[in-house]
Amino acid sequence: MRFLETYIRVVDAFNRRVGRFAMYLIFVLMGVLFWSSISKYAGSPALWTLELAQFIMVGYYLLGGAYSMQLGDHVRMDLIYGGWSPRRKAAIDSVTVLFLIFYLCVLLYGGISSTTYAIEWGERAHSVWRPYMWPVKVVAVIGVLLMLLQTIAELFRDILFLRGVSVNHASEAGL
Repeated sequence: MRFLETYIRVVDAFNRRVGRFAMYLIFVLMGVLFWSSISKYAGSPALWTLELAQFIMVGYYLLGGAYSMQLGDHVRMDLIYGGWSPRRKAAIDSVTVLFLIFYLCVLLYGGISSTTYAIEWGERAHSVWRPYMWPVKVVAVIGVLLMLLQTIAELFRDILFLRGVSVNHASEAGL
C-alpha cells in the first residue's frame, strides 16, 4: 500500500509540474502565429511558422494530457457516470482504465518505433522548411509515457479508494 501511495504522489507531482509548464506553450504558439501574420503582411511570409506552430501544439496537447487527466478535465460521458456514487465510479474506472492502459501501451510502442526510425534515418518533414521529425516525435513519446504513468496512478488511486484509503491529487495536496 505504501508503494502505491508513493507512486501516486510522485507521478502526480511530476505531471503537475510538466502540465503547468505545458500551459505556457500556448503563449509561444501565439507568438509564432503572430509572427506568421506579420511576415505575411510585410510581403515576406516565413515558411517555418505554421509547421512550427503544429509542433508546438503537439507538445502543448500531449505534455498537458496527463495533467488534464489528473485534474479530471478530460472528456467523459457524464450522462450516467455523473450520478454514480464515488465508490461505484472508482470500481467502474478501475476496470475501464485497463482499456486505456492497453491503448497507451500500443501508442507508446508505435511512438518509440517511429521515433527510432526518425533518428536512425534522419527523417524530415515533406515541406519547404524540411525540419527534422525526431524532436516532435520525442516530445510525443514523452507525452504518451507521462499519460500512461498518470493512468496507472489513477488506477492505483481507485484501488486504494475501494480499500478505504484516500490519496489526494498533487493539486489538492498543495504540491
